[in-house]
Amino acid sequence: MSSETPILIYKIASAASLAPSRHSGLYAGMPIDASDGYMHFSTASQLAETLRLHFKGQSDLVILAIRTADLATALVWEPSRNGQLFPHLYGGPLDMNAVEWEAIVSVDESGNCTLPEAVQ
Repeated sequence: MSSETPILIYKIASAASLAPSRHSGLYAGMPIDASDGYMHFSTASQLAETLRLHFKGQSDLVILAIRTADLATALVWEPSRNGQLFPHLYGGPLDMNAVEWEAIVSVDESGNCTLPEAVQ
């Protein structure tokens, strides 16, 4: 995804999974990241659908906006849902210095949510 690579990608995290990174500066990810062997991210256009499909009824969520330039070659674009390319981080935890901003989000039981205005 060279010239088309977005400036920001998004990580959906539970507040509990994110808590240890507040002290260490490194985010290990959600349980699915550990089991899959890489960290899952979404682009701005994929974010709402990811929340709808995988986070219904959850209110303890944090969206992290991550600068793709900070991830360099550890970021790999791979086909997933409907053949779309999704960003995946290989090679260890996320350095929290790559976070541009973060925002709290809740997803209702139907999968609806309001994304932060800064998502672009």
